[in-house]
Amino acid sequence: MGKIIGICISEKRGTQKHEIPQVKMIKDWGLEGDAHGGKWHRQVSLLSYDKIQEFRARGAEVALGAFGENIIVEGIDFRSLPVGSRFRVGDVLLEMTQIGKECHSHCEIYKKVGDCIMPREGVFAEVIEEGSLKVGDEMEVILPDADRPFTAAVITLSDKGFAGEREDKSGPAIVDLITEAGYDVKETILLPDEKFGLKSQLIRLADQRQVNVIFTTGGTGFSERDITPEATIEVCDRMANGIANSILYYSLSITPRAMLSRAVSGIRKKTLIINLPGSPKAVKEALDFILPSLGHGLGILRGTEGECARTN
Repeated sequence: MGKIIGICISEKRGTQKHEIPQVKMIKDWGLEGDAHGGKWHRQVSLLSYDKIQEFRARGAEVALGAFGENIIVEGIDFRSLPVGSRFRVGDVLLEMTQIGKECHSHCEIYKKVGDCIMPREGVFAEVIEEGSLKVGDEMEVILPDADRPFTAAVITLSDKGFAGEREDKSGPAIVDLITEAGYDVKETILLPDEKFGLKSQLIRLADQRQVNVIFTTGGTGFSERDITPEATIEVCDRMANGIANSILYYSLSITPRAMLSRAVSGIRKKTLIINLPGSPKAVKEALDFILPSLGHGLGILRGTEGECARTN
C-alpha cells in the first residue's frame, strides 16, 4: 500500500509541472487539465517519492513535478513492478503500460546536476476507471493475473511502405491473426529498412513496454536493405531459432523459394522476437503453423507456465 504525496500537472507541453491538491482522472485520457493527456499509453506518469528523496540526498533541490511526473507516491517502488500492474485509488484504476522513457533532450534538472531519474525510475499508465484523486489518498497495487492474454507488438519493415508508395498488408494481417488467437496487440509500427530504427524500437518494446512477443514482417531477404535478422540478433540476449527453423521447414513444403529466407527468432529479457516473411500469404502460413505451440513458450518466458517433459 502506498500514499499519494503529490499531484502535478502542466497546462502546456514543455513547461514544468506544478502541484495541485486534487484532480479528476478521465478514463482513456489522463489527468484533467494536464497537457500530456490523450488516447495513448502514456496518459499518467508516476514516480516513487522514495526515489525523489534519494535524489535530494545527493544535494539536489528539486520540487515535486520537476521530473515531469504527475503522481508521486510514497511506499511503492514502481520500477520493480511488471508492466500490466494496476493501481487502485478509490474509484480510480490505473494500469501500468511502460517503465522509463527515452530522453531526446535533457531537462533542466539534468542540465543543472547531470542526472534525471524519470527515464529510469518513472513509469506510465492509462486510466482504466475514472474518478478523483487527492493528496493523502492510499494506493493499492494489483499484480497482473497469471492467465492474462499475451501482449504483442507488430513491426513492418518496408522502405516503400514507409514512404507511402506501397500499402502495408502484412502488418494488418498479423494483427488480425494474433488478435483472433487471443493476443492483446499494444503497438503497430511501420519502419523503413534501417537497422538503427529497428533496434531502437525492439529495445523500447522489450525493455520499457515489456510486451511478450514482437512480430516483425519484411526485411529478411537478400537485398542490401534487408537488415531485420541482423538488427534482431544484435538486440537479443539469447536466440530461439527453433521457431525460425520450424517456419522455414514448413514453408519449404509450400515453396522451394523459402530457402532464401534469413529470418531468425530470439529473446531479449522476457520478450520473444520473431521475424516473419514479408508477404501476407506467407505471414498467414507461418502464423497458422506456430501459433498453436507458441503460447506454451511465452508462458514459460513470462513465468506463468512451467516446463513440461514428454513422457512418451
